[in-house]
Amino acid sequence: MRERIANLTSTILNPLLVSLVSILLLSFKSTSSALDAVKWLLISIAVSILPVFSVIIYLVRHQKLESSFVITRRQRTKIYLLAGVCAGVGCIIFPYLKAPPTLIATFVAGLSAVTVFMCINLLWQISLHTAFVTASVTVLIILYGSIVAVTVVLVPLIAWSRIELKRHSLAQVVAGALLAALIVVVVFYSFGLA
Repeated sequence: MRERIANLTSTILNPLLVSLVSILLLSFKSTSSALDAVKWLLISIAVSILPVFSVIIYLVRHQKLESSFVITRRQRTKIYLLAGVCAGVGCIIFPYLKAPPTLIATFVAGLSAVTVFMCINLLWQISLHTAFVTASVTVLIILYGSIVAVTVVLVPLIAWSRIELKRHSLAQVVAGALLAALIVVVVFYSFGLA
């Protein structure tokens, strides 16, 4: 039963779905009209989520990755590089397109996190599930305030699921959470958003 709950938790709170929900909420919080929000949502998905997810699916189908959400440390390098390129493209084109500052800050935080995590990945595997959930919760609290503070419970929940499934150690989930929160706070503070 514990394993089923852990699997369900990891599946629901996977980096792709967490990213989609976060970008959706950020897009609507950052703009004054629904049309603008949908525009930035689609651009954000096209620049960041779609390329990375498409490559992961391609690599899984061609048996170059174990699965969509369980990627060994050695296999992560390609994904980190692609995610870094996508985040870099976002950091370049979003200011040019006059994107809302929160979306620009999010892409800068994403590029920073990818760079830090890719360097750590050379020696050690950090929990990306935990990092994505923590980063998203941190951004939501910065933007929406105490009304979304209850989302903090998702961090220990996803951390527990990754440990329960033996995908990560306690140190790996704690490191993922702390680094993700720190990066988001520093970047959003530097943008004057925190």
